[in-house]
Amino acid sequence: MIEPNSSQNPSVQHPSDLDQPRPARELKGRGSPENPANRFEPIEYQAEVLGPDKVPTQLLRDTSKSILTSNNSPDIPFDFSVNPYRGCEHGCAYCYARPTHEYLGFSAGLDFETKLLVKENAAALLRKEFSKPKWEPQVVVMSGITDAYQPIEKNLELARACLEVGASFRNPMSIITKNHLVTRDIDILKEMNGWNGTSAFLSITTLDPELASCLEPRASTPSKRLEAVAKLSEAGIPVGVMVAPVIPGLNEHEIPSILKAAAEAGAASANYIVLRLPHGLGPLFEAWLERHRPNQTQKVLNRIRHIRGGKLNDPRFKTRMRGEGVYAKEVAALFELGLKQANMKRRRLDLNTNAFINPRPQQLRLFS
Repeated sequence: MIEPNSSQNPSVQHPSDLDQPRPARELKGRGSPENPANRFEPIEYQAEVLGPDKVPTQLLRDTSKSILTSNNSPDIPFDFSVNPYRGCEHGCAYCYARPTHEYLGFSAGLDFETKLLVKENAAALLRKEFSKPKWEPQVVVMSGITDAYQPIEKNLELARACLEVGASFRNPMSIITKNHLVTRDIDILKEMNGWNGTSAFLSITTLDPELASCLEPRASTPSKRLEAVAKLSEAGIPVGVMVAPVIPGLNEHEIPSILKAAAEAGAASANYIVLRLPHGLGPLFEAWLERHRPNQTQKVLNRIRHIRGGKLNDPRFKTRMRGEGVYAKEVAALFELGLKQANMKRRRLDLNTNAFINPRPQQLRLFS
């Protein structure tokens, strides 16, 4: 079990009992007070809620033997990603990664944002992968699932350690995050950018601080994300923005203004993703709407169903990131218009894979 410095992060605690009661009311700083049953577990534990309005974050040791996650999706422009953490304290109500916590025996709700698994040896595992003779230099994204720059990264510095490995091997790495904390690592990013080995993308869902505070409770505010864009751009780091997710009926009208603000801050490229609600995320997000946007709930849900063939989710490749139908086309057209007005391009991952080196001295062969 990780033992953090409690004086630096007083909200992190480590109770031995992992069974928490289900919250009956709003929890300060959390995206989902619900803790629904794990879809893989036949037994569900429920208890009467008597606890406080705050639920502490628990850090648990992840003993994974590998660090690279591969994908074969035609919707994603990279094959490998690094995820130093499983679960995410940002607590975004819409996060498509929430159901992955169920593979660990936890809930996609409150557990996802309060029971975080930490890969303490992430950097060592990444060094091991890059040292393998079969490794082919290619772009590695951090992170493809949960945000590597979530709040606990400030003290644990696992993402920074992974970046240092990428820099030492000169293997290109790209970052996607919602956290201003990425600017802490500008020194490493500038070094990597010297051989065209890095880029960064800030995910911006809304410019409305009130909406962001309940939708993404522990992520950086919209203004801080734009500030991060500016700092990265000023340092010469290729930086873009992800308008993600576009939530039909809630934030699509902000697409042009988000792109305009990002361009003014220094972003040169952008892309967007329409909301995805896999597995049990649909009911969780509906519950969030009922709490925070009750007058818009049906409008949002109906528009989601409109682009998802009458359902809340469509997992098919080539449609899951964009949706389909008339409304999906309107969103795409609005994004293209926003790109043109902001003089921006689509997001690209054209980084240099030819600078790769292995910093470790190779063992001499007995026979040549």
